[in-house]
Amino acid sequence: MKRVNVIIEADLYQKARVIAFVRGQSISEIFRTALGTWLSLHLDEKAELVLTETDERKLIKILTTDEFIPAENAKKKLGL
Repeated sequence: MKRVNVIIEADLYQKARVIAFVRGQSISEIFRTALGTWLSLHLDEKAELVLTETDERKLIKILTTDEFIPAENAKKKLGL
C-alpha cells in the first residue's frame, strides 16, 4: 500500500467519517473502495497500457532474455 494525502471538502470528509463509523470501517477503507469502483468504471484502454516502472523493467527483461518461438510452434507444444 501507498500513503497519500488527499484534500477534500469538509462535508465530504464528515459524510465519509459517519459512514465509516456506521459500517465499522476506516475512512481509508471507504476511500479505497470508492476509488477502486471509480477506476473500474473509468479505466480505458489507453490507461491500461501505461506500465509502471517496475512492470516496464520486467517486460524489457522478458523481451531481451526469453527465447521466443513462432505462435504455431507454441500451439503445437501446448496441444492447442
